[in-house]
Amino acid sequence: MIAENIKIVKKNINEALSKSKFDNDVTLICVSKTKPVEMIIDAYEAGERNFGENKVQEIVAKAPLLPEDTVWHMIGHLQTNKVKKAVQYAEYIHSVDSLSLAQAIDKEAGKTGKIQKILCEVNIASEDSKFGLNEDSLIDLLIEISKLQNIKICGLMCVAPYTEISEENRKYFVKLREMMNKINQMNIENVNMNMLSMGMTNDYMIAIEEGATFVRVGTGIFGERNYNI
Repeated sequence: MIAENIKIVKKNINEALSKSKFDNDVTLICVSKTKPVEMIIDAYEAGERNFGENKVQEIVAKAPLLPEDTVWHMIGHLQTNKVKKAVQYAEYIHSVDSLSLAQAIDKEAGKTGKIQKILCEVNIASEDSKFGLNEDSLIDLLIEISKLQNIKICGLMCVAPYTEISEENRKYFVKLREMMNKINQMNIENVNMNMLSMGMTNDYMIAIEEGATFVRVGTGIFGERNYNI
């Protein structure tokens, strides 16, 4: 089932790329939160290498059971007291939304000589229920993060509103892309972003059409999640 689902998702990605005016490489992140290791291994054996988790403790539990070339993405809200493990296991942290968090990441990365790749999370639809920054606070944060030595700012991430009509989220993906372009044009020292983490199971094709480089697909690969574990 998982291998077949991945084939469908990859076909959809290619279809969306054919419609996009952006010549981007798109990385599929298989969102494996709440899913058992056996299912992740099935996806790995189907050729996938990038997996996303919302909780650090799930990465810590699963990473030792997967091959070393597995790439872990921390895509959920990250508390500063969980930063050490996140830096240890995650290739990318997608959800940086405060200076205190960035400083904690910088400190832990510095201890091991790692340059941690991060994306800053934007609350693109200004939803009270979601984490992330607005445009003004994002720019202020980027200026401060750019001074840190052990962080590489790779791009922006957003979680668009849930909708049954994916087209409704196009405007948010356009907005995130425009924000990244605007910031790059500001020529902030040490800030040159080219990654957009946007689009999930219900809207990733629209996100790709609008320039996504990471899409985060969970339900479309692994099925509905069990939130009772």
